Amino acid sequence: YYAATRLGAKLARAGYTVVTGGGPGAMEAANLGARLSRRPTAIDNAVKTLATVPSFRPDITAWVSVALEVANRYKLAAPNIGMPTWYYGHEPPNVFATTIAKFFNNAIREDMLLERCRGGVIYLPGAAGTVQEIFQAATRNYYTADHAEVGPMVLVGIEHWTKVLPAWELLSALGAGRPMGDKLVLVDSIDEAAAALDTLSR
Repeated sequence: YYAATRLGAKLARAGYTVVTGGGPGAMEAANLGARLSRRPTAIDNAVKTLATVPSFRPDITAWVSVALEVANRYKLAAPNIGMPTWYYGHEPPNVFATTIAKFFNNAIREDMLLERCRGGVIYLPGAAGTVQEIFQAATRNYYTADHAEVGPMVLVGIEHWTKVLPAWELLSALGAGRPMGDKLVLVDSIDEAAAALDTLSR
């Protein structure tokens, strides 16, 4: 969570608009980091406060109350976007995005996320939804003949993406010999991820 917060702040300070799926966990953290990117000294205290109620389970009211406390404490917020969906009714949106685009159809939401993120996408360790997003972006990049139109894809977590959910082998095989292959990177830290995205998207 803390790493994702730092990543969101680092990207926002570099001039990127941080766009997430708008939910809890790493998505919330990246929105929080972007929100506080103009006040980097506030990040540690904000994360410590949020850690008192780390999950929306079992008490969503307590979770959102702490989040709103943090949001109200730091009102000067850098712009960032959350794009949650009604499709996952069990997963509440986070309160740290300054703009929210709520979708009723998850497939359209996923497509719009990729459409808006033409500067590139950073994938933190995740599960089925993250894997879907990786290969949805890969399909778009695979069939793009113009190198300039290929969106950079940076996967964070070498062990996760090569052993736990070995998406990297298939992804890099798809990219071999194609324009997308030059814009695929696997790294282990958020600092490497931010640097890679900056290099690939400029």
